[in-house]
Amino acid sequence: MTPNEILALATLGSFFVLLLVGVPVALTLAVTGFFFGYLGFGMTLFNLLPARIFGVVSNYTLIAIPLFVFMGVMLEKSRIAEELMDVIGHLAGSVRGGMGVGIILVGVLMGATTGIVGATVVTLGLLTLPALLRRGYDRGIACGAICASGTLGQIIPPSLVLILLSDILGESVGTLFAAAVIPGLLLAGIYCLYIFGLGMLRPDKVPAVPADERAAMERRTLLVKVLKVGLPPVALVVAVLGSIIGGVAAPTEAASMGALGSIVVAATARRLTWDVLRETVRSTTRTTAAMIFILVCSQVFALAFRGLQGEALVHDLFAFLPGGVPAEVVFMLVIIFLLGFFIEWIEISYIVVPMFMPILVQGGVDLVWAATLIAVVMQTSFLTPPFGWALFFLRGVAPPQVSTMDIYRGVVPFIGMQVLAVALVFVWPGLALWLPAAIGW
Repeated sequence: MTPNEILALATLGSFFVLLLVGVPVALTLAVTGFFFGYLGFGMTLFNLLPARIFGVVSNYTLIAIPLFVFMGVMLEKSRIAEELMDVIGHLAGSVRGGMGVGIILVGVLMGATTGIVGATVVTLGLLTLPALLRRGYDRGIACGAICASGTLGQIIPPSLVLILLSDILGESVGTLFAAAVIPGLLLAGIYCLYIFGLGMLRPDKVPAVPADERAAMERRTLLVKVLKVGLPPVALVVAVLGSIIGGVAAPTEAASMGALGSIVVAATARRLTWDVLRETVRSTTRTTAAMIFILVCSQVFALAFRGLQGEALVHDLFAFLPGGVPAEVVFMLVIIFLLGFFIEWIEISYIVVPMFMPILVQGGVDLVWAATLIAVVMQTSFLTPPFGWALFFLRGVAPPQVSTMDIYRGVVPFIGMQVLAVALVFVWPGLALWLPAAIGW
């Protein structure tokens, strides 16, 4: 092993040590990259750094990030999701598990607008968990449904994960969005089947909405609410994703449409105020600034690791794996799954994925299929105890009677369903590749 390869391993090791002692991720990336890069090459290596940073901040595709974030935050701050959840609960009627399925459907819709796991889980936790507990839902099942549906934004377009992966893998954003549609809906469908199954086998765990509560709202009033509350957000999502997948608009153009459309939806619902707009802009700015700062710092780490022949070291390690290309893809997914316990999807996207990309290209792996698998696995890691981020988000807003073990117990079945979805996409790549091929991408 060469001195540079030893420094590359030391770079990775130091990165995780600094994370464990509580150093912010962005600073960890920059410090380890600068320190070990300097030990290996002095200042020469970092002559390339300004060009790499300029490439990040001038990337046209990444303009879609603040626009999609704005769209999701606007719908969150205007509390449209709250009314939507109430409408779906009444539509479920006497169906056992109907409220749980409603949470999944709202999670799909919020995933298609927000794309931010933390915002979705916190919003669903605040809006739905007290209502579910009040109606007699099992604490674990309620927590599991909220965490699982909240992470759907990792895979359902317009996912920020897919936007970053398109930049890293050199694939069209629209192609990745199209590839993720069927796996995302498949996963949501598996969740719904599980909750309906519980409704038949254990109705006491997922009871229907009480009859007196359903009777309190007339059918005509419910129909008006469906049209007023449910239709505008759904139409917004269909317009944004349809324009991208249909090739009518580029992702950035569609994102700007979505941002403007979210303002129109909030105004139509009479929820648009200066306070809502101000908070939306502030939240969007904070989220976007944090993401871009991490991306910039990751360039330091990536440049140092690549310069120290870290990618070649990873390539050599793969040579010891039996089973060929399928085993290499599985190994990559396992590594990403484990890293998801400790670090955010942004760092995984910009640090880990580039390490494995040469292996994927050399093995002839379809990068669109690989990107879909990576997105689903990242979503799975957000759910897995004891470090899954979705669990922490829900713990922060859960009522006192909900324990941490309730949350852990509730997500276990959903983790199994996630693994099933990963296995299905792995065994049948057509689940991810059919729609892009059908529309000519």
